[in-house]
Amino acid sequence: VQSVASGGGLVQPGGSLSLPCAASVFTSSSYGMAWYRQAPGKERVWVATISLAVGVTDYADSVKGRFTIARDNAKNTMYLQMNSLKPEDTAMYYCNRVPEGSWGQGTQVTVSS
Repeated sequence: VQSVASGGGLVQPGGSLSLPCAASVFTSSSYGMAWYRQAPGKERVWVATISLAVGVTDYADSVKGRFTIARDNAKNTMYLQMNSLKPEDTAMYYCNRVPEGSWGQGTQVTVSS
């Protein structure tokens, strides 16, 4: 079952946005989770990961210190809190389990004045 990202939109540079990812009960209780993004004309790249049990996190250098990944297994939901957004953060954002399963619907984030 695919995980579905939502919460995208248009935000000004320096602004914030929070993206929820709805996962299946099985996924949220059995796998680590991750966020990815794909900018126009570019390949999809990894953004952040959170482990299953103890919530160990890891981030791409490009978002470290600005983005925070979190999960609420009771709600089968993962989150990506994005602060200090930059125009280069503009992309379609996707969530998936670790290791990757099939890809679900992404959510568009556009950072522009």
